[in-house]
Amino acid sequence: MAAGTNSPGAATAHQWTGREARLLRHALRLSVRGFAAYLGVAARTVAKWESGGTATVPRPDTQAILDTALARADDGARTRFEVLVTEARESDRRPDPAPRYDYEAWTDDLDRTVACLGRQEFRLAHTLLDRWLGRFEPNSSDRQGMYLYGRSLRLLGEVRQDQGALRGPLSAEHVYRQALRVFTELESPRRVAQLELQLVVIDEMSGRLESAAARYQSLTDDERLSPHDRTRARLWVGTALSKRGLHETATDHIVPAIREFEALEEPADWSIAHQKLALAHRGAGDLTAAGRAIDVALSNRVDDTPLQQVRLDTAHAHILLSDTATADSGLAILERTARISTRYGLMHQLRSIDGIRRGFESR
Repeated sequence: MAAGTNSPGAATAHQWTGREARLLRHALRLSVRGFAAYLGVAARTVAKWESGGTATVPRPDTQAILDTALARADDGARTRFEVLVTEARESDRRPDPAPRYDYEAWTDDLDRTVACLGRQEFRLAHTLLDRWLGRFEPNSSDRQGMYLYGRSLRLLGEVRQDQGALRGPLSAEHVYRQALRVFTELESPRRVAQLELQLVVIDEMSGRLESAAARYQSLTDDERLSPHDRTRARLWVGTALSKRGLHETATDHIVPAIREFEALEEPADWSIAHQKLALAHRGAGDLTAAGRAIDVALSNRVDDTPLQQVRLDTAHAHILLSDTATADSGLAILERTARISTRYGLMHQLRSIDGIRRGFESR
C-alpha cells in the first residue's frame, strides 16, 4: 500500500508491518508512548506490533493511520524512514549474521555481579558490568538485549549507591534514571516501579526526608510492586520519619512492616526492620526498648555482608553512645565499623559514622 502524501520523493511503505511501524517511530525519534500518542493508539498496541516484526500486519484502518502519520511527518523524518526501510529490505536479502552478543554469558556475568555486590567487591563488579555496557548498542527491537542492558544499569546504580556516589553525572541517581528509561521503553511495570523506589532511596540518603517519606507512602499501595517491595517501602517511610525526628510516628510504620516481613517469611528484612525500630526508640529516648530491638537484630543476622554488618553495628554503637555507662563500648564498635567502611569503600556509611562520632563528642 502506498503511503499517502503529496510531497515529491516521499517515502512509501507498500504494506505496513510491525517492522515498518517501528522504523517510522525511529524516524520520528519518538518513544513507544510518544509514538502511540502521535498515532492515537494504545502504547501496548505499538509494543505488540514491534515485538511481532514482519509477522504482524495491522488492520486496514490502522494501515491508513500509519499512512497519515507518514504523510504529516516533516521531510527529515520521511527521508530517515526511507533510508531505514531500504536498509531493512536490503538486510532481508543478506544471510542472517551471527549473533552479536552472547546473552547467556551476559546473564552469567550479571549473576556474578550480584554476588560481588554482596561481598562489596566493587572493582570486580564494575569490570563485569563495563564489559557489556561498553559493548552493547541499545536497540529497542532487541528486547532480550535491552532487558539485560537495563538490568546492568540498575546493578551499576547499586554499586555507586553502596559507594556513596548518590548524585551527579557519575552517580547512582544518573544510572537509575537511565535504567528507568530502558524499562519504560520495554513496558516492564514492575521493573519501572522498583527503580522509582530506588530513586526515593537516593532522595532519603541525600537528606530529602519529607519528600522521600511521602513518596515511600504512595508506593506502599502500588500494585506494580510485589508485596515484599511494598513492605520495604512501608519500612522506609518509618526510616525517613525517624531521621526527621518524628520517632514515635515512625514506629507506627516500622512495627506493621515487621509483622508483614514475618508473614512473608523474609528473615533478612525482618532483622533489618528491628534495627530501624531500635533507632526510632533511641530517638524517642526509650533506650530500654531500643536495646531490646537491637538485640533482636543482632541475634538474627542473616545476610551478614560487610555493608549490613557496618549498618547494624553502627546502629548498635549509636544506641550505646546514648548512655554514659556504655559509651566506651559504643566508641570501640564505631571505630571498628569505620575501619570496615574504609576497607570496602563504603563512603556513605563512613560519613554517617563520622556524624555520630562528632555528635557524641559535642555532647
